[in-house]
Amino acid sequence: MFPIRDHNPSGRTPFVTIALILVNGLVFLAYFPSSGDLELQRFYMTWGLVPGRVLSGDGSVTLLTHMFLHGGWMHLAGNMLFLWIYGDNLEEEMGHVGFLLFYLAAGLAAAGLQIAPDPGSGVPMVGASGAIAGVMGGYLLLFPKAKVDVLFIIVIFIRVIALPAWVILGLWLVLQVVSGFATPMDGGGVAYFAHIGGFIAGLILTVPVWKKRGAWAYWQRTEGHPPHPVASYPLEKTKIPRVGRD
Repeated sequence: MFPIRDHNPSGRTPFVTIALILVNGLVFLAYFPSSGDLELQRFYMTWGLVPGRVLSGDGSVTLLTHMFLHGGWMHLAGNMLFLWIYGDNLEEEMGHVGFLLFYLAAGLAAAGLQIAPDPGSGVPMVGASGAIAGVMGGYLLLFPKAKVDVLFIIVIFIRVIALPAWVILGLWLVLQVVSGFATPMDGGGVAYFAHIGGFIAGLILTVPVWKKRGAWAYWQRTEGHPPHPVASYPLEKTKIPRVGRD
């Protein structure tokens, strides 16, 4: 199940969202393709977030750098797709600078919750997913009924289905919580608690924006959707049409 687009793309160019995608991509290309397994391991231990190291007073810069590292092509592609889908509308509501600060704050909160259950861990954490989880949490608060197209792939069954954001994001959060408590901290390879921490932080940090827009009145005015026209999708051209921006 892969979200591929929402139905109300922002009416303005999301400069920060685009810049974050470019920076993550360029950083990844700078180290991953040319590095062997041993080199990657050393690189992640140096620039990834290692809880035991940070709490000992060393490597505080990795609280930031780990957000721009990824463990593979699919890790990078998945994170950037989610950032592209959910980031543009949130950036428009928060403003460029506000959105950037929000993104970084959510990433720090994600790191904090990942560290808390196992502060002595020597396993490096890398990836933008904690910060992007914050974007997803903010999107859920502001646009709970936004339509998001999801690509379902079950063996040979392939179909695109539109679902409201609260269903997709709510299910995603439940899966993170269940997986987080069911998976050993050093065994799953996925930072579930970082996802949970980022998502919760995103919800909380977006509350002032939601209140400024009118809180419940904002939901009534927009019916829970981004305040933009619905995008048109020329289905006759491709099975999964490209999203245009006004």
